[in-house]
Amino acid sequence: MSSPSSPSRPRRKDAARNRDRILATARNLFAQYGSEVQLPEVARAAGVGIGTVYRHFPTRSDLIEAAAAQRFAEIEEYARTACLDPADPGRALLRYLTHVGETLAADHGLSAAIEAARHSRGSEPRGPALERLAEILDVLIESDRAAGTVRADLTVADIYMIVGALSATIRSDSGDWQRLLTLLYDGLWARSR
Repeated sequence: MSSPSSPSRPRRKDAARNRDRILATARNLFAQYGSEVQLPEVARAAGVGIGTVYRHFPTRSDLIEAAAAQRFAEIEEYARTACLDPADPGRALLRYLTHVGETLAADHGLSAAIEAARHSRGSEPRGPALERLAEILDVLIESDRAAGTVRADLTVADIYMIVGALSATIRSDSGDWQRLLTLLYDGLWARSR
């Protein structure tokens, strides 16, 4: 005889799978078509009903925010696992910023959708993924500072400004983001006075 809670478990797993499928599909569609993607298109491409999409993401902005949070989490994971290299100290921030640039360039449409959604609501990135990202950025800054490769006054807010500049350059196709990163990174170097 099954327990009273057993029938709900498969539904929860199905719901989690549906949410993951919707989010992955949306990210693919945003990457291809940018901010013009609508929820019915996501539902069709994910092979679920529109009601399923709305249960997980009541608004298009909710879906975009979930995609942004997922991307923040992926970038944060990269920062934690790939940027601190004891064999090559002092380059953690360069590894991080290069990865961010590559991510933004490869996912241009999602960046445009995120920017459009945030602009229309006037909100900034937030949430646990962003908080964890700020924590690891502080670790990267301290690591590079200890190696003597970055300015003593460098802050997480400075890194966010650099990422904003990279993002704007990539999103608007207004120049070579790698060249911009080189120029910006030169400004981060520690200077002897």
